[in-house]
Amino acid sequence: MNLTRKLLFAMLIGFSTLALYSCKAKKLAVKPVPAPVAKPAPVEEKKVESAPVKEVEKPAPVEKPNFDLANIQFEFNSFVLKTASLPILDKAVAEMKKAPNTKFILNGHSSAEGSAAHNMSLSVDRANAVKSYFVNAGISDSNFTIVGHGDKQPVSSNATEAGRMLNRRTEIQVQN
Repeated sequence: MNLTRKLLFAMLIGFSTLALYSCKAKKLAVKPVPAPVAKPAPVEEKKVESAPVKEVEKPAPVEKPNFDLANIQFEFNSFVLKTASLPILDKAVAEMKKAPNTKFILNGHSSAEGSAAHNMSLSVDRANAVKSYFVNAGISDSNFTIVGHGDKQPVSSNATEAGRMLNRRTEIQVQN
């Protein structure tokens, strides 16, 4: 029995060695355990409270238009707008846009040189030149009435060139 015991003991040691040897040869790979994925908490719909309703603000009062405008001057025997008249025309446009339903009379005038018929035609052409400027600036053409006066309503004497220059004009008048 001794032999059997020795044999058993040898076998036990052999198996133990074999088991230990095989454990050293194989390294156990540790697989990471995935972290549990947390489900997002259900989103509760929150009722957004609106800000208290403010009183409707009244728009700032629109500045009243100033139709006290200077006359539009013209060169001798011409209805072409003078460059010096452009700031006056631009101011008139700005004022007219403040009151877009206002009606105007464009009174064309001339100095006394030339025939009465020519001066009448020239005064109408001058008033139409001013109207064209306004219409091109966005003012409705139905807001204007054209009146030619020729040389019948001078603002200065036609005896001097300085006076005649002042008479070559178009006046802007608010229609009543």
